[in-house]
Amino acid sequence: MAAFARAGWQVTALSRRRPIVPEICAFEHAAADLTDAAACAALVGKLPPVTHLVYAAVAEAPGLASGWRDEALIEQNGAMLRNLLGPIAALGDLRHVSILQGGKAYGAHVHPVTVPLRESQPRDPHPNFYWLHEDFTREQAARLRFAFTVWRPQVLFGSAPGAAMNPTAAIGAYAAICRERGLPFALPGSAESLWQVVDADLFAQALVWSATSESSADEIFNFTNGDMFVLRHAWDELASALQLDRIGDAPPGFAAFFAEPESGEAWRTIARRENLPIDDLDALLGQSHHYLDILTSARIADKQVPMVVSTIKLRQAGFGGCIDSLVSLRRQLCAMVDLRLLPVSARPRIADSAPS
Repeated sequence: MAAFARAGWQVTALSRRRPIVPEICAFEHAAADLTDAAACAALVGKLPPVTHLVYAAVAEAPGLASGWRDEALIEQNGAMLRNLLGPIAALGDLRHVSILQGGKAYGAHVHPVTVPLRESQPRDPHPNFYWLHEDFTREQAARLRFAFTVWRPQVLFGSAPGAAMNPTAAIGAYAAICRERGLPFALPGSAESLWQVVDADLFAQALVWSATSESSADEIFNFTNGDMFVLRHAWDELASALQLDRIGDAPPGFAAFFAEPESGEAWRTIARRENLPIDDLDALLGQSHHYLDILTSARIADKQVPMVVSTIKLRQAGFGGCIDSLVSLRRQLCAMVDLRLLPVSARPRIADSAPS
């Protein structure tokens, strides 16, 4: 939203809750329940002409992983896109749509994969709402003559509260509560999982680029920051930037830590003291703590072949933006502090010489 607004676009956000973004971000907001087809059609009829759509909605099961093969949830996600894109496309103003997939498109959650994973590989034959989204978008685009881009970002660092998969929120809240409770900022588990990270602001730049780029039309792109990242290897530097002591016993997992009554009370104390708008941990975290546990679990780290995607296709198409992933994590923590979603104590120091 902020990236499109800065680029001079007229932005309308459709979501159940009004997004928490910097005040300088100019946008209109309309409350939307994507599971209600009739309500979506009525809402679309009241909007100004929609020329470009970025679809980033997802419905997940509690704990995340249990819903990734659930037929009912797959169909619900498919219906949510149809309920919105169908009536928007029918009006005839649409020029471009971006839809989001991810690493599960390659079946990494159900079987071993090859390295690197490329967009040119045949569709992996497993149930996934990605295919429902992609097939419907392709059909509508061919019939109504608009372009689309399918994105496959990896682990995303952003500033959104209540998201299904934003490790920044879980890491920031963990740091703040450890400080409040006088606990060590020790990383749960012993996994050394290899991640490819996506900075939300960098991804936003790519979405703006694709909205008008001929080379992005009707293409699939993997997306990462451009480097590799292991949270355990970065933890010492992150602890130093947060001025926290990492030495000591760690909890068994992030979800277990946040489920402790002492953690909930510590967060409410922090929120009251610093007048933060979100005093409920669940509302802040969404399911990001469950996602972080999945990413740091031994079953991810112990895979013989890690999931590594190639981003050569995107670079050859014309978008070459990149960022150091530890810098990305620090900046997104700072962004959440600036939005008053995290306390000031969760702001890491950023070295002037840090690569960007």
